[in-house]
Amino acid sequence: VQLQASGGGLAQAGGSLRLSCAASGRAGAGSGVSWFRQAPGKEREFVSGIRWSSGLRYYADSVKGRFTISRDNARNTVYLQMDSLKPEDTAVYSCAAKTRYSGDYFVAEQYDFWGQGTLVTVSS
Repeated sequence: VQLQASGGGLAQAGGSLRLSCAASGRAGAGSGVSWFRQAPGKEREFVSGIRWSSGLRYYADSVKGRFTISRDNARNTVYLQMDSLKPEDTAVYSCAAKTRYSGDYFVAEQYDFWGQGTLVTVSS
């Protein structure tokens, strides 16, 4: 298993959840890891990403100031702390690993490995 995601669940609006993505093999050796999400009837969208070496972070405008991405290089694990959750954050969240150092972090086609999705449901 290259990427193992966990931590989804049910939260109330304004609440918090933390997602984890454990990377192994080539998925843990490349440029970095990002989270994408897909809500019912909508296209998949970039949420946040982080580079393994520098820790440089990327965020979608819709989650800036509410979500925080971090990494533990010793554990090859990336975390997504989601605070101030909104019902519109409800989606299946998937982590993805990017092995190439070039290319846009925001583009799903740049990623080589995908973990299974974890469902996040935010009730109003």
